[in-house]
Amino acid sequence: MANEQKKKGKVIVFGILFWYPLAGVSFQFLHYLIGLRRLGWDVYYVEDSGRWVYNPDRFEFTPDASTNVGMIAPVLERYGFAGHWAFRGSYEGGKCYGMTEEALAQLYREADAFLNVTASQELRDEHMAIPRRIYVESDPFRVQVKVLEGDIPTINALAAHDIHFSFGENLGQPDCDLPVDLVCWHPTRQPVVMDLWENPFPPAADSRFTTITTWKNKGKDLIFRGETYYWTKDREFRRFIDLPQRRKSGFELAVEVDDETRDYLTTNGWGLVHSLPISRDIDKYREYIQKSRGEFTVTKDQVVRPKTGWFSDRSSAFLAAGRPVITQETGFSKFLPTGKGLFGFLSLEEILAAVDVIESDYEGSCRAAREIAEEYFAAEKVLGSLMARAGLE
Repeated sequence: MANEQKKKGKVIVFGILFWYPLAGVSFQFLHYLIGLRRLGWDVYYVEDSGRWVYNPDRFEFTPDASTNVGMIAPVLERYGFAGHWAFRGSYEGGKCYGMTEEALAQLYREADAFLNVTASQELRDEHMAIPRRIYVESDPFRVQVKVLEGDIPTINALAAHDIHFSFGENLGQPDCDLPVDLVCWHPTRQPVVMDLWENPFPPAADSRFTTITTWKNKGKDLIFRGETYYWTKDREFRRFIDLPQRRKSGFELAVEVDDETRDYLTTNGWGLVHSLPISRDIDKYREYIQKSRGEFTVTKDQVVRPKTGWFSDRSSAFLAAGRPVITQETGFSKFLPTGKGLFGFLSLEEILAAVDVIESDYEGSCRAAREIAEEYFAAEKVLGSLMARAGLE
């Protein structure tokens, strides 16, 4: 990769690559790793958790990480991180892959900083010895609610970090309906390595608006101030279920659903493809996005209703691929330009208007999407700002 600077020091990125070995997550962390390397850091990826890993073929958690390591290690090494990654299952019977345990211990002694991206790494004494500890929250709401409720484990986990960043760019603002307490949240957004998304595919005449999604999530809804705030997307898609019948542009979901849901979606005009084959391979995942007409997607209630300002890392990849995005408004339009290339909506009428604008000048919409990604999501800009505010530039 070009434009890398002289090394500044060692930085660790903690994350969930091996825990959840699907392509969207892989790109999320590649953007951090490559972006930090281009800024001159000697970058390592580490997963050193007591969590069992998720097996996407069996839809279950397992202590045997060998399959997941076999999926992810070649991706890391393909992008130049051979010798710079480790997975250690810090549970009974867990194994260490990549770097040896001795090398990992030495890295902890020598690292200048870590980024706990998605706040997935539980901290131990060896992590606390690292001089600069950076918390990067990808999904706001749950942690803020836990703090407001006085949840001690959450408060202690936050206190173990020196500085806290969130993709909820609107946290702490007067129009954000989610009070923040104890923690100063610094706004950030997902970095994107732009050249990973250069798009060689002109859109086909029959290309569709697509997204890659999970239809229904269980167990993550929260009660806040006596109201239920939902994590699942099916509630939001149902609100706009007749969209394909309102415009001739095709709409498609890459998703895994049961037969009843499949019938419900196809009856309402949605195209469907299986998401797992796409998400198991980073090249297929990227090509699916590149060949789309654009993205149409909804967003979880937990980030929409409180106006958190959150924006999806998958949507930023669509923008980087030069594909326009229509996504549910979370307050992000305060921080990102909308109206050409990117559109926020709360109603069906706003969706239809966005489709009409895109189709009236499709090539211009694609150029605008790419320009937004370059200006607002380019990894060097996003991570340069984050590291500077963390006192590391």
